[in-house]
Amino acid sequence: MLCPFCNAQDTRVIDSRLANEGHQVRRRRECTACKERFTSYEVIEFNLPRVIKRDGVREPFNETKLRSGFLRALEKRPVSSDEIETAIMDLKKRLMAAGEREVTAVSIGELVMKTLSRLDQVAFVRFASVYRSFQNVSEFTDMIAKLDAK
Repeated sequence: MLCPFCNAQDTRVIDSRLANEGHQVRRRRECTACKERFTSYEVIEFNLPRVIKRDGVREPFNETKLRSGFLRALEKRPVSSDEIETAIMDLKKRLMAAGEREVTAVSIGELVMKTLSRLDQVAFVRFASVYRSFQNVSEFTDMIAKLDAK
């Protein structure tokens, strides 16, 4: 790994620890040339499936879009950042475990709704109201009634 201070190629690992509930490795490193210390993180790179949008367009999976959807739905709700990150990681694991090369945006939306219904019911209703684009109030109240029945 290149030293961020002097760009030397020779650095050594001083300490390694698990971070982010074991999903990352945090390494303290020292440059052998300038003796500066810095931290690096190792994260598994996932091969996530391509997403087939409703209009048939195919695009790479975009974690930023997923995260922004979660954050919009959970805005001003009592759900911690750690819970959100864990939910996103779990969703990505489920997509990878399915082993599909392509997945529809609709199926991702359904997974997000299931996850949100477990995290926070208000966030679930927010997301579902936008995602399912209700045409009238009765569709909205029907969904809330189903949620109450659960």
